[in-house]
Amino acid sequence: MTRGNPCQLPGMLPNYDPNDSEAGMKILEDLTENVEQIQQRVLEEIITRNARTDYLKGFLDGQFDKQVFKKTVPVVNYEDIKPYIERIANGDSSNIISAEPIIELLTSSGTSGGQPKMMPSTAEDLHRKTFFYNLLVPVMNKYVDGLDEGKAMYLLFVKPETKTPSGLMARPVLTSYYKSNNFKNRPFNRFNVYTSPDETILCSDSKQSMYCQLLCGLVQRQEVLRVGAVFASAFLRAIKFLEHNWKELCSNIRTGHVSDWITDPGCRKVVSLVLNKPKPELADLIEHECNSKSWEGIIKKLWPRTKYIEVIVTGSMAQYVSTLEYYSGGLPLVSTMYASSECYFGINFKPLSKPWDVSYTLIPNMAYFEFLPVKKKNEDGAQYVQCNGVCKENCMEKETEKEDVETVELVDVKLGQYYELVVTTFTGLYRYRVGDILMVTGFHNKAPQFRFVHRRNVVLSVDTDKTSEEDLLKAVTKAKVIVESLGILLIEYTSYADTSSIPGHYVLFWEITSKGNNHLPVLDHKIMEQCCSTVEESLDSVYRRCRRKDNSIGPLEIRVVQHGTFDALMDFCVSQGSSVNQYKTPRCIKSGEAINILDSRVVARFFSQKAPFWEPV
Repeated sequence: MTRGNPCQLPGMLPNYDPNDSEAGMKILEDLTENVEQIQQRVLEEIITRNARTDYLKGFLDGQFDKQVFKKTVPVVNYEDIKPYIERIANGDSSNIISAEPIIELLTSSGTSGGQPKMMPSTAEDLHRKTFFYNLLVPVMNKYVDGLDEGKAMYLLFVKPETKTPSGLMARPVLTSYYKSNNFKNRPFNRFNVYTSPDETILCSDSKQSMYCQLLCGLVQRQEVLRVGAVFASAFLRAIKFLEHNWKELCSNIRTGHVSDWITDPGCRKVVSLVLNKPKPELADLIEHECNSKSWEGIIKKLWPRTKYIEVIVTGSMAQYVSTLEYYSGGLPLVSTMYASSECYFGINFKPLSKPWDVSYTLIPNMAYFEFLPVKKKNEDGAQYVQCNGVCKENCMEKETEKEDVETVELVDVKLGQYYELVVTTFTGLYRYRVGDILMVTGFHNKAPQFRFVHRRNVVLSVDTDKTSEEDLLKAVTKAKVIVESLGILLIEYTSYADTSSIPGHYVLFWEITSKGNNHLPVLDHKIMEQCCSTVEESLDSVYRRCRRKDNSIGPLEIRVVQHGTFDALMDFCVSQGSSVNQYKTPRCIKSGEAINILDSRVVARFFSQKAPFWEPV
């Protein structure tokens, strides 16, 4: 590949030895120098391949021109393309949306009608993801030396999957990748050697998988140079699991035998090989560290050669930064990539930057990228304001979007401006609104860099769940019916994601009163616990899976507050700049001060006593 004239066609991915970091960086430099040319060729190839699909031919009428594509093909949401994807799930040909055969459907953490969205995927797409993953290593090697002198303790897990009526698998994007031959038969990469054998990663029993991966990581502690998981929440669950199970893990290490309850045959075999023989001195050392009164800095104590923790700490995962810092012992927190079920987007070219400074450079041969300008104003007309104290970070109070606004191409975005990401992929998504709001923070060569600001319409998230204000309102409305039958009125409510413990959980603040008077009613524990469960049962499939199957979300809590509490919240918001005339109660709060105002007025607390129903669909 030569600077200014990439020899690889978009869609044809450059081949290089992932052990050759210099070659990897050369590819990244060429990709980011030739953004405009690559983006145009990506779009040309996508149109050329797919112009005769049922979806596109209705708009293009046999034409292959970019301007016709942008003029006639609409910018869409998931609901617009859902019927096409459901037809494929039910047995129709891939040619409805893709000239390439769709081999599986990737379930996203966003939902539609209470169920995970399904995104099309092709065999070529797996190669594109492999190419993307291989480019992460050269970037890390630029900033951290010696990563080929040890191993990575990455805690990776598969999630439940199901078959559609057509026989296609429907599963999360990472489960798809870990189960693919691209992962299982990957070439040796001396910079990416894991302590976890593949059999432990691919174990469908999450508890056995977690136990075995931690056991292998502890046995190989002196070889571990970096630790991590995909999301910050998953890594912290592993730490909590270690807190509860370190004695048994030490017993296994001391005796050289894995616990009898590990029944997965693949796990038993590979873990027994890693254990190899009794290691009483190692067990004593781990026991000494884990038996400490404080687990502050425990990562560095148990894995002393660790150089950094690799987890996503942007977006909703930012709420876990302080907890990670407590356990880390001063290790850098590294977010390497920005990706979703729809597409893999960008790489963090400065991986050692602080979590709040992380920006991602979009890689131009991954997809064709467009951007919807997002203008946000407060009620007084100021374009950019802090969010009246109800959000943790600077964000915009009101988001106004014009559906007919023209998109901006990747090379035309402006520094400091906010945009919603729109993608056209090789797998059958055309001008699809991803729902992510990004801000342009700079450029690497000619490639823009973006900070993830927030997910459109999401108010609550603990793990991979994404609950919108509308979903929350529907769930609360169903629970409200229960108390109304007893003569109790729900006056106001708000919520927040409590991540002070692991796993985190949803908290609802309710101000209630008796019908006909202004007194706080006597509350029946069973009735209020039923309200908690009703809210959980009414939330979407991803929430219920996290709660029941993954155990990555704790029981939902309702905190009843005294009369006048929401007046006090309004007074606080007004003191932070809200207009009294246009104030409305925020349905989710992140400000520590606002939460303290509510917590100081709590008169009763209730928790859901059972996990909500969930099954793969």
